[in-house]
Amino acid sequence: MIEIEKRLQRLNERLAYTCDIFADKSNAALGLLKSRLKDYLLQSASMDLGEQRRALLDLEEFFAASEEKLDADLTPMDKVRIVRHPQRICLRDILENVYDNYTEIGSMDEHSIDPSMVIARAYITRTRGKRTFNQSVMIIGHEKGHGEDFRNGGSAKPWGNAKALHYMQVAETENIPVHTFVFTPGSYPVEDTPGAAQQIAANIYAMASLRVPVISVISEGGSGGAEAIGLADRRLMLSHGYYSVISPEGAAAIEGRLRGNQRADADLVETCATRMKITAADNLRMGYIDHIIQEPNLGARPFHYDFFRSLRQELLRVTDEVSISVRGLPPIRSLRLRSRRKRAGRGLDFEKAYVRWNLPPSAQIRLVNKRHSKYRVLSRDAAPDNTPVSRRFSAVWQETGWSLYSHFMHDMLQKRRQKVAEYVDEVKSEWTLFFERILSPWNKLLDKIVGASERVNRETMRKLTELSEWDNNLVQRGGNWIYVSSRAREDRAVSCPNSQVHGCLDLWAPDLYGEFAGVCPNCGHHFPMEYQWYLHNVFDQGSIFEFAADVESGNPLHMEEFGSKLEEAKRKSGHKSSCMVFEARINDARLVVAMLIADFRGGTVGAAEGEKFIRAAERASRKRVPFLAYTHGTAGIRIQEGTNGLIQMPRCTMAVRRYIDAGGLYIVCYDTNSYAGPVASFLGCSPYQFGIRSANVGFAGPGVIAETTGIAPPPHYHNVYKALARGHIQGIWDRREMRFNLSRALLTMGGRNLYYR
Repeated sequence: MIEIEKRLQRLNERLAYTCDIFADKSNAALGLLKSRLKDYLLQSASMDLGEQRRALLDLEEFFAASEEKLDADLTPMDKVRIVRHPQRICLRDILENVYDNYTEIGSMDEHSIDPSMVIARAYITRTRGKRTFNQSVMIIGHEKGHGEDFRNGGSAKPWGNAKALHYMQVAETENIPVHTFVFTPGSYPVEDTPGAAQQIAANIYAMASLRVPVISVISEGGSGGAEAIGLADRRLMLSHGYYSVISPEGAAAIEGRLRGNQRADADLVETCATRMKITAADNLRMGYIDHIIQEPNLGARPFHYDFFRSLRQELLRVTDEVSISVRGLPPIRSLRLRSRRKRAGRGLDFEKAYVRWNLPPSAQIRLVNKRHSKYRVLSRDAAPDNTPVSRRFSAVWQETGWSLYSHFMHDMLQKRRQKVAEYVDEVKSEWTLFFERILSPWNKLLDKIVGASERVNRETMRKLTELSEWDNNLVQRGGNWIYVSSRAREDRAVSCPNSQVHGCLDLWAPDLYGEFAGVCPNCGHHFPMEYQWYLHNVFDQGSIFEFAADVESGNPLHMEEFGSKLEEAKRKSGHKSSCMVFEARINDARLVVAMLIADFRGGTVGAAEGEKFIRAAERASRKRVPFLAYTHGTAGIRIQEGTNGLIQMPRCTMAVRRYIDAGGLYIVCYDTNSYAGPVASFLGCSPYQFGIRSANVGFAGPGVIAETTGIAPPPHYHNVYKALARGHIQGIWDRREMRFNLSRALLTMGGRNLYYR
């Protein structure tokens, strides 16, 4: 009798779970399940024990068949509800059922620096013949639990991501693989030190060149929170999971232009979930994951032990493949991989096919290079490149020529020249010291006869006693601007937003946007200015050379009406994407610039912008010149491109990492409003970040923070002065002095060569 009650309780739980997944949808199969269970409960009282068991067995089989049918009809939004359900498997379930033993590090339920990020040192037992091996692995993942509020729904805070980064580096030191489990709707948008954006950027930057195999398993992959631990050599995805640039509700709020406490219509949310291509099948087709792990009907739950066995096998398989693919000679690696895949197809048990996971130094270098190559080619098809064939052919020849020239001048000649110069300096210093000792008695005698004061160089005396002169070549003095805003032609008064606090008087537009360069002369508040102001007043006149202009933003997901909106943005702005890349000079110092333009779709980043940014970093590396990223304004990743936009976070960060590792000088300057994915990746990873006064910099805007956390951020939460105090940026520049400050930064940070350290 107790056994029947337990089985009946399990059926009730399954029915309640299924109702939660399908929410308020009317579904014939779901209605039939309810009626069959109700009929059984009514009839069971008149049955004997044997009849009850037979009827219950029939009912269980009917439930299984119905769940299979319902599973085939799941929509993307149904899958979102599956991964958010409290009965969904969590990281603790995986630790208990996939690994043979583990020790959790730095947390005990709510007693943790961040309960939503769990770290564990684990091992998997494998055999080869009669020998047994315990293979160590570092487990890092989001922990949602089964409804525990203190887990914060798996939304990691900056210090949780910092903890994850620390143990990735520990794994690198110990030369053991890292398995990451992505179970997050997104990162918690808090700017407290180290700041959400800065910490995610630091994680992506470090993972780009982590010298151990990294395997990622995605269940719920929400935006930047997923990327903080999701950059990997192999990315697996659970069949009922989702991976997206934004939640369907967030996308619906943007598409519906909702404000305040308004909530999106359920049909619009469902439509956005479908359009954004967030499912495992969608992401596999686009190439952003490597393999789908099949789950039981309606999603994996803690009692699905067969699923855990298959997950264990997949983790062993892909970790082995990553290790084999970089060890030994290329022909041997290929043979081993082909042989292993054939055996896997015949049902190879990976627990009995031991492969070493610790890598020698040469294999570690190959691993990092393969990881960079893997991400470099992602999303290329999502950005149309209409560059004529003749110009592409010419560009290839130019790139080859610059690579050969730079290799000869910097990698070969410059290194030897430096060694010769060091040797000459050593000889000169010894020779000077020798002569000083010989001539010392004569100099002392000469000083007594002639007098030391007469021997002081007149030019030296002049420099020490006269005031220094203003150098017109280094700074553009106020009022004499090459480009003047079109708003300077408006005959109207403009009020400073700080007038009530600082008593600023109203300003005449021709003065404000002309001579004053959009800066209040009383309090220094910076009004937004056009990106053309910077093009003409910061860089040497006539030095700008734009490239990759024919790479344009597209509509890879074929979103309705978005194509026409893109065309309108192209017509109004005169650009084909929000990123303009060009070569320029500042006081004859050459540099490559990537500029995000707020006039084009709010400066959002998609596949085209990512591709252009990467090309700019590669060009700067090829020509051995500094690389400047100037953000005229960015609202983040373009949600209409879905994962095609989100993948630009790791792609561009890896390009920056390659450039910096080669010795490059990378500087970032923020203006107006700079938020979200770009700041949390390829912009935020720069060691030298500056902000134009009155700019706002952060991970999420005030509205998103209030909606996500339920807490309204304090005034000026994202102001550059707050960002400087938190250590997010390293300095604040006045717009009128940007040319001078940038020139000085190049000389002081880059040195005489402006590139190589």
